[in-house]
Amino acid sequence: MNSTVERPMYRLFQYLDRYRQRLWLAISSSVSNKILDLMPPFLTAWLIDSVSGRIPVWIESGMGYSEPWPIVLMLTVATLVVFGGESFFEWRFKRGFMRLAQTVQHDIRLDAYDSLQDRELAYFENQRTGNLMAMLNDDINQLERFLNGVFNEIVQLITLLLFAGWALCQVSLPLGLLGMTPIPFIILGSFYYQRKVAPYYRSVREGVGDLGARLENNLSGVLVIKSFTAEAFERERVEDVSAEYRDANFRAIRWNAVYVPLIRMLIALGFAGTLAIGAWWAINTPERFTLGNLAFFAMMIQRLLWPVTRLGNIFDEFERARAASRRVFGLIDSRTTLPDPAHPKQLPADGGDVELSGVTFGYKPEEPILKNIQLTIPQGHTVGIAGPTGSGKTTLIKLLLRLYDVQEGAIKLGGMDIREVTRANLRQTIGLVSQDVYLFHGTIRENILYGRPEANDSSVVDVAKRAALHDFIESLPAGYDTIIGERGLKLSGGQRQRLSIARAILKDAPVLILDEATSAVDTETERIIQTNLQELTAGKTAIIIAHRLSTIRHADQIVVLHQGEIRETGSHDELVAQEGIYSDLWHVQTGTTVRT
Repeated sequence: MNSTVERPMYRLFQYLDRYRQRLWLAISSSVSNKILDLMPPFLTAWLIDSVSGRIPVWIESGMGYSEPWPIVLMLTVATLVVFGGESFFEWRFKRGFMRLAQTVQHDIRLDAYDSLQDRELAYFENQRTGNLMAMLNDDINQLERFLNGVFNEIVQLITLLLFAGWALCQVSLPLGLLGMTPIPFIILGSFYYQRKVAPYYRSVREGVGDLGARLENNLSGVLVIKSFTAEAFERERVEDVSAEYRDANFRAIRWNAVYVPLIRMLIALGFAGTLAIGAWWAINTPERFTLGNLAFFAMMIQRLLWPVTRLGNIFDEFERARAASRRVFGLIDSRTTLPDPAHPKQLPADGGDVELSGVTFGYKPEEPILKNIQLTIPQGHTVGIAGPTGSGKTTLIKLLLRLYDVQEGAIKLGGMDIREVTRANLRQTIGLVSQDVYLFHGTIRENILYGRPEANDSSVVDVAKRAALHDFIESLPAGYDTIIGERGLKLSGGQRQRLSIARAILKDAPVLILDEATSAVDTETERIIQTNLQELTAGKTAIIIAHRLSTIRHADQIVVLHQGEIRETGSHDELVAQEGIYSDLWHVQTGTTVRT
């Protein structure tokens, strides 16, 4: 995963370009709200000067008023208009930013999930589930919080600095500059603060992932923890990860706690100095600097400087969002190492022959698992693959599904190199029953329908019968609508495996792969499945991997793998007669006399 995205916040705003109209509507409403929010100091200053007999020149000449009461009435109406307009624009920008934030977090989450699903299997083998969950959930929620609140604060702060600064300098340039003297120091201090705190927030985001990974791992393995009475040990491990997350936050908090009091002292100096000089001018030169001007400066300087204390919190949230954006867009921008071809071909509907030509592969290229595999499986034939543990049987299946790419040679289906077709087209052509059965939380019916959601109830019942599962389902109070729990925990291992077989049969793909499909079932169920096996594989190209050799005894051809190489091929009787690897395995499993 590309975890070092350059300019992560720029990447976020690039993403926002697709919502340009809604974004600018929210920004313009926020700017309008802040300008109207800054109008009370103007209205107060004009009112004080008018009541004290110093009617502003622009009112007297522009409005034709020289008496205070009409001006007071006009300013009262203007106040109502200003507050009404401020409330309207506040409603509009809050609604705009909230809706935008929710839409963006939804779309980013889907884009991140799509990118995750597109990644090759090796990627997931090198990632922790809890860390991926943290990116898809907590990090994206952090971006939503930034867009929903902090981004608007930035817009309003910029508006405040520009408009209030201009207004102060219009009334009195020297006093305005004096009042704004702390602002450059506050901004420079904020940038320094940001630079110091940024590494800590990266650690915080990583800590979220580490903590999530540890908790997810422990909750998934709670049975093992309890059976080994390892609760105290696991609590220590959770405590260690949680402490690292806490300490990363503490380091960031230490800087935040120092920053705000220092900023407040700078603001107090600027505010006090402005009031003192303004009061001196109002007393000694009232014709140049009126009481209204003094009131205006007192109110506007306060409105300008005190919100600047929020810069620390804004930078704080900005850095959290920046760290989250780096992780999320690192995921979105990452690309699979198994891309689809630019101009894909289409596999024939019947799948066709399966051919492996000189296939060599290793998870580490220097340590090949499979070596120069040459194998042809005619369409409609059943091939059994046997061999001791670690001989490469399951790896062969992963290559057929293009979960990995071969390093040498080629795998062809229907005469086409599987790298010339899309992964979706390839995997639609293959039905898989894995030895590591995964079922989703939901009903039995939903899990059987997973491979073909549009199938009707009679088809579901039919495949359940063929997988020797129907009678068990009928014995349940809710039947096919029984909830099986997360990962199918309410079912036994054999029941889960039979449900997986039913799911694969319903998919009705032209190529069927059974990877240790009967490893978790009892002897009687295995006998039933074996009896139905010929019917299950009729008309299909079937590849059956089995430790229990009785499962592949009647296959058209049996291939024996040993140390990544094909050592023996033939029918069951032929291989037993050869007295080689297969024969030894058969004798061990059946308890018959072995050769000496």
